[in-house]
Amino acid sequence: MTNGFYTPKINLSGHVQNGEAGMKLGSMPSIASPKLDQISEVSSTSFKGVMSGLVQNLNQSLSAPDQLLSASMSENSDVDIHDVMTAMAKAEISVNVATQITSKVIQAYDKIMQISV
Repeated sequence: MTNGFYTPKINLSGHVQNGEAGMKLGSMPSIASPKLDQISEVSSTSFKGVMSGLVQNLNQSLSAPDQLLSASMSENSDVDIHDVMTAMAKAEISVNVATQITSKVIQAYDKIMQISV
């Protein structure tokens, strides 16, 4: 006790628990960490599979406003017109993103075709 104030003596390094990567205070991370193993795994999905999945998601987002609109017109529905407008905005954004992705893929294809072998 100094000057009327009590200052407890705490050993902070003894209270620090293992972090997310399993490290203690002052230790260096090892090269073979579990997170690096997860990052280095390569997925074997094809371009065709990715693009067909994106098209299916686009179709679902485009049909959602119609389904919500028909549900809001029925008497026994709890769908609000604001939900319909939100779904329409999401569908519009999805179409814009799909258009941009398509143009970028076509530009990349054109650049690849211009490469002389």
